Amino acid sequence: MDNFLFFFEEMPVWQKLVWIIAVLGAFWILEGYYALVKFRYNKWKHAKTNFLLLGFVMLINTVFGLATAGVFLWLDDSQFGLLQIIDLPVWAELIMAIMVLDLIAQYFVHYLLHKVKWMWRLHLIHHTDTHVDATTGTRHHPFDFMIRESFALIAVVIMGMPVAFYFFYRILSVFFTYFTHANISLPRFVDKTLSYLIVTPNMHKFHHHYQLPWTDSNYGNMLSIWDRIFGTFTYDKTENIRYGIDIVEDETSDNIGYQLGIPFNRSIKTKN
Repeated sequence: MDNFLFFFEEMPVWQKLVWIIAVLGAFWILEGYYALVKFRYNKWKHAKTNFLLLGFVMLINTVFGLATAGVFLWLDDSQFGLLQIIDLPVWAELIMAIMVLDLIAQYFVHYLLHKVKWMWRLHLIHHTDTHVDATTGTRHHPFDFMIRESFALIAVVIMGMPVAFYFFYRILSVFFTYFTHANISLPRFVDKTLSYLIVTPNMHKFHHHYQLPWTDSNYGNMLSIWDRIFGTFTYDKTENIRYGIDIVEDETSDNIGYQLGIPFNRSIKTKN
């Protein structure tokens, strides 16, 4: 187990980049053969918008990488955090760390992004995509991403987790981000069965419906248990889903300049 975690602790940047490209590429290809929705769109033009937003996110991630390194150095020196005062097998501590990260850095912050007015305006860009596919997982306003990363660091400090746990979580998170957004059709029985434990493609698509109440449901990224525990779980017929958001014109979906300006566009009236 220690060797397994050491691999992620020492994993070079180029391998992480290869992992992102490989996972995104795999789901990109699968969408062509097992599509949930038969889109009539220029897939490359659509991807260009989302990849530009990914570029901004990666730049910010570089800055947060320095902050993250500082946090782990402080944790190592102070021995602060829940994992420092309990004595469990490494595998049990890893599972606990991943669950707390998924709860705080994914479910909870995602819930806030929908419920707090100024956060919702930042998060709108993720919901304006009218052709949800694997690349939609990269579609975040830079300020939205900064909020998410801040909550991830909060979870790290609460748990006092080693850096290997955090890096392993990030690798898992990349997979689930592209898996849940991918325009792929799993057999309904398989998807629904898996959704009792993990977030599945069908389950997450309801979150991208253009109107309430589905928009404010299925906040999870990896584990679906949080949505079930807190009463935000939804599962219905995917053919009833329409992508986009009802307060932003569909035609602006791939206009990068317009999308970046959405949080500051007062002509867009939000629900809060």
